[in-house]
Amino acid sequence: MFREMRRKKQLLSQDVSIGVLERGTSGVLALLGDDDYPYAVPLSYAYADGKLYFHAAKAGHKIDAIQNSSKASFCVIDQDEIVPEKYTTYFRSVIAFGKVRLLADEAEIRRTAKLLAMKYSSAYEAGIPKEIDAEFKHLAMIELTIEHMTGKEAIELVKGK
Repeated sequence: MFREMRRKKQLLSQDVSIGVLERGTSGVLALLGDDDYPYAVPLSYAYADGKLYFHAAKAGHKIDAIQNSSKASFCVIDQDEIVPEKYTTYFRSVIAFGKVRLLADEAEIRRTAKLLAMKYSSAYEAGIPKEIDAEFKHLAMIELTIEHMTGKEAIELVKGK
């Protein structure tokens, strides 16, 4: 169902790919948008147990796209070092493919919103429940269950190991 990567020497292991997702701070969620045009939107996210979580408003392009098709991909760039004298970049990135859904259960929404908040604001943990309560009526949480994931890095990084 999912394509194999052509340049297998550059393939990251699943553990390394998960590490990229765990330390990344933003990525691009790609959905099937209006009139079947791709809709790719940069987002903050949290990764846990083979799933990615995003927050959104309860209405908008993302929500409409998710309601029309559950298929999605999410890309995170871990490294992108321009090497002008070699006409290349030393990159490392991960693409996850899977199904997205809007969370409906209040406890699940609160749990995943806290997970996301802890990733970016753990030093302010005491204030997280109050912030979630203040935004809850406008808050949607999105879950992407990863079905397939590939990570890739520049051949120069592979050779340097």
